[in-house]
Amino acid sequence: VGVPAARFDRRPGGPTPLDTLGWVLQGALVAGAVAVVAVTCRRGRSENRLDRELDERLVRRLPLAALLLFVLALLYGGWTRPGWTSAGRLTGDTTFGALALAQGLLVVVLAVVAHLLHRSRPDSRAAIRGLGGPAVALLACALGGVMSGGVAQRVGDWMDGTGALIDGPPVLLTWQASVIPPLLVVVLLLCAALTRHTLRLARAERDTVERDHPGETGDTGRTRRIAFTRAMATLTDRVPVLVAIVSAATLLLGAGALVGALTTGQVPAEAARGTYAVVHGAAQTAQALGSWLIGLGFILFVTWGRRAYKDPSARRSIGILWDVGTFWPRAAHPFAPPCYAERAVPDLTWRMATWTRATGGRLVISGHSQGSVLAAAAAWQLEPAARKRVALLTYGSPLERLYGRWFPAHFGPEALASLHEEVDCWRNLHRRTDPIGGPMRLPGDAGPAVDRTPLKDPLTYGRTELHPLPAPILGHSDYQADPVFAEERARLLARLRPEVPAPRHTDGATPPVPAADDTLGDC
Repeated sequence: VGVPAARFDRRPGGPTPLDTLGWVLQGALVAGAVAVVAVTCRRGRSENRLDRELDERLVRRLPLAALLLFVLALLYGGWTRPGWTSAGRLTGDTTFGALALAQGLLVVVLAVVAHLLHRSRPDSRAAIRGLGGPAVALLACALGGVMSGGVAQRVGDWMDGTGALIDGPPVLLTWQASVIPPLLVVVLLLCAALTRHTLRLARAERDTVERDHPGETGDTGRTRRIAFTRAMATLTDRVPVLVAIVSAATLLLGAGALVGALTTGQVPAEAARGTYAVVHGAAQTAQALGSWLIGLGFILFVTWGRRAYKDPSARRSIGILWDVGTFWPRAAHPFAPPCYAERAVPDLTWRMATWTRATGGRLVISGHSQGSVLAAAAAWQLEPAARKRVALLTYGSPLERLYGRWFPAHFGPEALASLHEEVDCWRNLHRRTDPIGGPMRLPGDAGPAVDRTPLKDPLTYGRTELHPLPAPILGHSDYQADPVFAEERARLLARLRPEVPAPRHTDGATPPVPAADDTLGDC
């Protein structure tokens, strides 16, 4: 917005107040960009020194400064200038092309490094054979680019008021928006294939459900619901394939958009003019449909965020993504919200170390879902002597199924196996209907020692004296409602020394601590 106006103000005839203001504004924009890059580079955390410094005043004032520069640019660009008629495109074609090329090259370099790391320490369970990080980075860059292109195109059309497409956004952004329809076709084909696979798996699971509940089955509808829930839970394991195919298609289509924008210098509809009518029509349709789809996607993105305040299921889904995204330190993603693990893990570690040191006893840490990740991270931070006094009870845990596959360097088989050897004992509960939690899959004898056989879900197929109403399919929630949970917790508590203080009860009674269970010797 500001550069075209500043270029016009620098016309021959000597400096003017607007010309001086344009130079000042552009200098402030450059200084702000340099400050943002410098702050981002300096915020990398180190594992060798303790960071006790608060954010500088410059860091806290950057958002307000950016908003102020944005308002000043709008006022400066919108000032009335006699004899000036806006025409052509906004500046930035070269800048956007250079950014897209740099992002693509960085993703390729990340992919090469990830491939070499995976070859040096192969892991069959790693997502996309170790290329999960570069694939997600590519999708993030593409999402930012196409959302910028679609929103800019739609806003430009609405401001134009004529209903026709205007030559406003940079050419590359229009090309990026135009490749959305073919990418959407790829996604729809993948969804159709996954749907077909899930339905086939659900039909196959009906026999398994009948074997798990011998003599109880007979309700065809209930059998189908249980089987379909189990089949849907396996979609989590199909996500790497989906990400791999979508990221590969995105890379090819993005490279094509970049080549088309740099070689033709025109939007797809103009570049296809003079060719076959079918090609020209397809280019026009892709250009218009792509911009509309991205504009619609942006609206849906905002609407989904608002749903989180009213819909518990939407809030739960967003909360899962938020927990994963904000678990890692900001050195991994400087623009993310503050990392809660940098506060929660040290606090939990301090409480565990203090209690074991003060009582001289053992401690059972129970963690569900993301809580199991925090429990494992806190146990890793303990001293070896204190870690040997800690037992873990995890249920619905994504430690191996999600974290181990997408972050194998931190939660891979070697890391989880070492955690099992270093803590006093570890038991893990999971269900086949759980789309998030799963077994730890430790190698050798450690696997059965840690993982309990999948819990029944539902607890009973039909009605019983203990369950007069049909038992619900719990999936990822309410593991404590399963009697196996109390059984495993009692077995872990039985390993506590008799002199360790027992848990308090509301009636004031202190039950005796059960004796150690010899069957836990291989735990």
